[in-house]
Amino acid sequence: MITRFLTEVRTTFSPFNPKSGKTARNFLALLPPNARQSMKIDIKMMPKEDAAKPSLLALKFKDGKEMNLDLEKYKIRDLQEEVDRHSRMLGRQEELSG
Repeated sequence: MITRFLTEVRTTFSPFNPKSGKTARNFLALLPPNARQSMKIDIKMMPKEDAAKPSLLALKFKDGKEMNLDLEKYKIRDLQEEVDRHSRMLGRQEELSG
């Protein structure tokens, strides 16, 4: 996963919801070890009573684009594709501008 263009990662999930909790944890595990130095990371875990509430992942890129993704609908591969798609576009723009 291309993470060098990410500036902010915000996620809210319930660890007791098997669908969304696993996806959120897997996404966070894919971030590089030095991610906190280059981006703002905000993680909120909901209590057991709120397990039915939807889990969200909000990403912000260097160009200002924001993605708000519903973790109930996406699997980890889908999230990687979405992030990589926009990151490759930013990489091409960076190469062209020099």
